[in-house]
Amino acid sequence: MTDARERQADALIDHLQREQGGRMTIFLGAAPGVGKTYTMLSRARELRRQGRDVVVGIVETHGRGETAALTEGLEILPRRRIAYQGRWLEEMDLDALLARRPQIALVDELAHRNAPGSRHERRWQDVIELLDAGIDVHTTINIQHLESLNDVVHRITGVRVSETVPDAVFDRLRDIVLVDLPPRELIERLHQGKVYLPEQASQALQAFFSPSNLIALRELAMQTAADRVDADLREDQAARGLPGMPLRRRVLVAIDGLGQSEYLVRAARRIAERRDAPWSVVTVQVSDTVDEVRQREIDQAFALARRLGAETDVLRGTRIADALLDHATQNGTSTLVLGRTRERPVARMFNRTLTQQLLQRGAHYELVIISTPEARARARRGGPRPWDLLGRHDLTFALMASMLAVGVAAVAERWVGLDDLSMVFIVAVVLVAARTRMTAAMVAALLSFLAYNFFFIEPRFTFNIGARQGVTTVFLFLVAALVAGRLASRLRMQVVALRAANAQATALQALGRDLAGAADLGQVLAAGRKALARALSAEAWLRVQGREEPDGVALSELDRAAADWAQQHGQPTGRHTDTLAGAGRWFLPLRGDRGSLGVLGLRFDDEARLLPEQRRLAEAMAEDIAQAVVRTRLVAELEDARVGGETERLRSALLSSVSHDLRSPLASMIGSASSLASYWDAMSGDDRRALLETIQQEGERLDRYIQNLLDMTRLGHSGLTLNRDWIGVDELLGSAVQRLQRYQPGVQVQTTVAPDLPAIWVHPALIEQAVFNVLENAAKFSPPDEPVRIDAKLIDGVLRIDVSDRGPGIPEDERARIFDMFYSVERGDRGRQGTGLGLAICQGMVGAHGGSVQALPGPDGRGTVIRITLPLLTPPPQESV
Repeated sequence: MTDARERQADALIDHLQREQGGRMTIFLGAAPGVGKTYTMLSRARELRRQGRDVVVGIVETHGRGETAALTEGLEILPRRRIAYQGRWLEEMDLDALLARRPQIALVDELAHRNAPGSRHERRWQDVIELLDAGIDVHTTINIQHLESLNDVVHRITGVRVSETVPDAVFDRLRDIVLVDLPPRELIERLHQGKVYLPEQASQALQAFFSPSNLIALRELAMQTAADRVDADLREDQAARGLPGMPLRRRVLVAIDGLGQSEYLVRAARRIAERRDAPWSVVTVQVSDTVDEVRQREIDQAFALARRLGAETDVLRGTRIADALLDHATQNGTSTLVLGRTRERPVARMFNRTLTQQLLQRGAHYELVIISTPEARARARRGGPRPWDLLGRHDLTFALMASMLAVGVAAVAERWVGLDDLSMVFIVAVVLVAARTRMTAAMVAALLSFLAYNFFFIEPRFTFNIGARQGVTTVFLFLVAALVAGRLASRLRMQVVALRAANAQATALQALGRDLAGAADLGQVLAAGRKALARALSAEAWLRVQGREEPDGVALSELDRAAADWAQQHGQPTGRHTDTLAGAGRWFLPLRGDRGSLGVLGLRFDDEARLLPEQRRLAEAMAEDIAQAVVRTRLVAELEDARVGGETERLRSALLSSVSHDLRSPLASMIGSASSLASYWDAMSGDDRRALLETIQQEGERLDRYIQNLLDMTRLGHSGLTLNRDWIGVDELLGSAVQRLQRYQPGVQVQTTVAPDLPAIWVHPALIEQAVFNVLENAAKFSPPDEPVRIDAKLIDGVLRIDVSDRGPGIPEDERARIFDMFYSVERGDRGRQGTGLGLAICQGMVGAHGGSVQALPGPDGRGTVIRITLPLLTPPPQESV
């Protein structure tokens, strides 16, 4: 039940994701002239009558009067004119259509190639942008323009279609409308000139529009539409939780760059589409150097696979079968797709083919072997020649190593007296195996075998062997050379694979270490840019939240447009892509959990080609940088939340304190004033004097509260100005004590001031206020019969003022917190009688002078000591008095 619910949830999520943005309706035909545009315009007129906002982005009528008549009454957007090679070309005005933002846009000929200078190379990319903007699109396409059917159409018609649309575009479908016309009627339309001009029609009838071709294309169109309807049905059943849905398993296709890669990619796409399964394309590298032609084919096949919606990866290992099976096991693959591998005599003698290895070891996988046209052609030609398996460099190296071995063996035999010369040739074979591929090592082993026999086995300078032991010697040498070469080659491949994996892991580890030490967004961008430049040998540029690194880089207008596109749509763009390919940089989006966070741009030293290793490493580093950006954003949000919570707590405490501590003196003042106003004549002079003193004392008490609030506000906003002056310590303490006794006449204070204390250069009023706050706090909790003690002395050149009381004291775990604003406890030096600001203000005022305030236990464990320390500063010369 849990798995069924998870599948249902996944289906619902997929459905909701597809519903986001615009939705696409495709009018699919088997061939030109079946009436796709006519049907689309008819549907648009019906929607217009229903009140829908329909705009014609671009429609090609090709001079057909019936089709042109259907555009009457529809809003037609003016086309954009583009100058190219001395003439003007007209294309759909994408920006104008986005600005107009209709409910439905009509965009004809989805596979059309845009004029040079357009934002996108293909019209289907324009349609994707419209869909991302939330605009529904109605469009047309013929079945031969579907990317995965390109080879099938070529085999049927003999025509290679250059304008294709990736199958992944169909994932944005809402509806597919099959526009069908029997082949005989379509041919009749051709004869009538309703599809092409007469001279073009006659040529088309002899080539593309033959009855057999049209029947086959019609079948393909029907099958594609049926597959789409079937996929929609399966998705709907899964979303409704209906049983019987198969699990989605991955399809893995392996390519080798030997002339069949793109064919296999397209075939695998069709297999994955029919099975509703995710798929990926991989190649296995068993050496660190790949022939340039093979690498170019692999790059093109990977680009095609990504356009068709596949994942791509480069695997490394000494055995292709091991690498494929390990990858399949780790990624939940059910089907392996690969081209037919031809058996060779050498392979039968020493090793099994890849197909045989997979058949023997891949018992849990479905193995699909596809024979490509190139493989069949090679079979008719007798297969590849042996030297086709070797690069020119490898063959030359094998020949030179064998010749060098002959020379070294001759010198060793004549001048050193070495009898067993086979080891010289084995060393040469091992050297070749350590520097090239296994095939070159086998060639070197065979050449060394022949040279050893010809030059050093009796009778010399002939391939005949005179003694029986000589036959055994040379054949054992051949076996030893082949085994040594294979072992050396395998070890080299392992070293190469480990070196590549280590280089990527080292780069990611270095990036992670740099990002871990980045505290804010600026440091993250700087660390990411440096790591990218160091690991990829590329010029890196990043932009996140409008902040760029490095700042002030002058990007071209096209580069800016590519960067904006990548960030907005979350897709790579710029150089090495199909979107704004003329840009100077390759732009990658930085994706987070809430969409695109920013964009990074890379300009490589070798702009001609982007290696798969560079692509994978750049994408992995982009993910790490994006996660670091998310981390800094979360830290900032948490800090904001913490500050907001602390602010709210302080506000609540302030309101509670003010409402209580300010109301009490106000109530006393209002009560005394009301009594005086009502009973002035009836009161004696002493009573009136007592009420007036109450009003004065409570007013002064209220003034102290308000002054504390104002001082705390000034401290919190750095608005406290220090007007320093010289004052004696005894004068400072005496003023604070007199002020306290004026408010609390019954308090006892004992002051001890060291006789050698110098005058201090401070802000007298502020330090007096700080000492007064400490004295007032001590007086509140000191017993009536116990005095408050003040002890001032000079310790290590620092003035120390200790204010001691004999109250209940403060627990050790709360001593540091008593200096927080509004912190209240019912024990110790904090109670309900104050605002909770006195000691906080004291700490702020003393701290402004470079001093400190701390709470300590009493001398005998009873009471509390508040210690104020102040440095003895002197004014600068210009401020001396």
